[in-house]
Amino acid sequence: MPQYYIWTIGCQMNKAESERLGSLFEQRGYQATATAEEADVIVLNSCVVRQSAEDRVINKLSALRALKRSRPDMTLAVTGCWVNSNTEALKKNSPHVDYFFKPGDCPPWLEETGWGQVLPQRPSPSVYVPIIQGCNNFCAYCIVPYRRGRERSRPVTEIVCEVRELVRRGGKEVILLGQNVDSYGHDLADRPDLADLLTELNAIDGLVRIRFLTNHPKDMSEKLIDAIARLDKVCEQISLPVQSGSNEILKAMRRGYTVEHYRQHISRIRSRIPGVALSTDVIAGFPTESEEQFQQTYDLLSELRFDTVHMAAYSPRAGTIAEREFEDDIPAAEKRRRLEKIEQLQESIATEINARLPGKTVEVLVEGKKKGKWQGRSRTDKLVFFTSDNDWRGQVVSIRIEHTSPWSLQGTLEAKK
Repeated sequence: MPQYYIWTIGCQMNKAESERLGSLFEQRGYQATATAEEADVIVLNSCVVRQSAEDRVINKLSALRALKRSRPDMTLAVTGCWVNSNTEALKKNSPHVDYFFKPGDCPPWLEETGWGQVLPQRPSPSVYVPIIQGCNNFCAYCIVPYRRGRERSRPVTEIVCEVRELVRRGGKEVILLGQNVDSYGHDLADRPDLADLLTELNAIDGLVRIRFLTNHPKDMSEKLIDAIARLDKVCEQISLPVQSGSNEILKAMRRGYTVEHYRQHISRIRSRIPGVALSTDVIAGFPTESEEQFQQTYDLLSELRFDTVHMAAYSPRAGTIAEREFEDDIPAAEKRRRLEKIEQLQESIATEINARLPGKTVEVLVEGKKKGKWQGRSRTDKLVFFTSDNDWRGQVVSIRIEHTSPWSLQGTLEAKK
C-alpha cells in the first residue's frame, strides 16, 4: 500500500486543509506514515505569515533534497501560502519539487472529482470547518490576501450538511475558520451572516460546541455578539485581534478601526456575555512604532486583561503594502525586548485570571491523552488536565479545578450525579 506524509505549519486553516488532504489520500488507497523517508507522496503545507515560518519551509525543502535525489520516483509537492502565482520561479529555485498548488486546491496529480466534499475520516472530538476563504482587507503587513485571494463564502446548507456528517463520524465540537469570519456570507446570493450560520448549526443534534475564528474588529456586529450570548452551543470565548494600542500605528497597518472603537467592542461583549474569555493578537515593532506607541499597546493590554495574547514581532513580507511603503526600522533586539515585556505582562495577567478557578467546576470536552493524563478544553478554551483510568476521549466531563498556571489547569473528575 502506498504511503503519504504531510508536514504542516501555520494557521488552523492549514491544519484543516491538511486533515482533508490526508482523507483524500486515504480514499485513494494511501496510508499515513510518520516519517518522510517512508513516504511515496510528501506534501509540505506551508506558511509565510512571518519570516520564521518561511525559513522553516525553506529549511524543510532543503532537507528533502537528498531524499528526493535518492528516490526520484517519490512525489514531492508544496501547498499553502508559500505558493504564489509565479510557480515558474518556485520551480527554478526548488527543482526537486514535482508540484506546487495553491492553498485549498486539490493536488494536481489527482482527479478533482468530489474534492470539496472530502472530510476527515476519523475526526477528532474538536474538528476544523472552513467557512470562508480569502480576505478583502489587505492589512498593510499581511500576505494572506495575495496568496489565498478574495473572500469566498461556502453556502450555509453545504456547511450544515458537512457538520452533520462530521458529528455522525464522531465530532463533538466544530471550530469555524476563516481569515475573517465576520465577513462570512456577504458574497452569497441571500447574504446570510455568521450569526445566521451559528443559529443553523446550533440546532444540529449531537453537536456539543461551536467556536469560530478569526474575527476582525471593524466587521464584528452587534447581531453576532447577541447570537453568541443567545445560542447555548456557542462557547463563551472570542478571539478579537487588536494588533496595536496606538491609533497612529493602526492607521499605518490599515486596520480600519480605532482603539476607542475596539474598547467599545470589548465593553459590549463583556456586558452581554458574562464570564466570556477573550484573546487577542499583537504585533510588536511595526515600522515607525515609537516607544510611546508601544507603551500604548502595553497599557491597553494591562487595562483590558485578556485571557490569552498571541504576540509576534513584525516581519516584512515581500509584496505587502508595509514592505513597499515602510522601512523595517525597528532593530531586532528592540522587537525582542518589546515582546518580552508583553510576555511578562500577560503571564502575570493570566496567572491572576486562572487563580480564581481552584474549587470551581468546569465543563471539559476531552480531546485525548498526553503524558498519562487526559486533556481537553473548557468552554472558555482553558486547557485542562486530569487523571483517570477510564477512556474519556470525546466525552464532556465535569472537572473540579485544583491547581492553575498561566497556561493550563489541573483538576479531578467529578462523579456524575
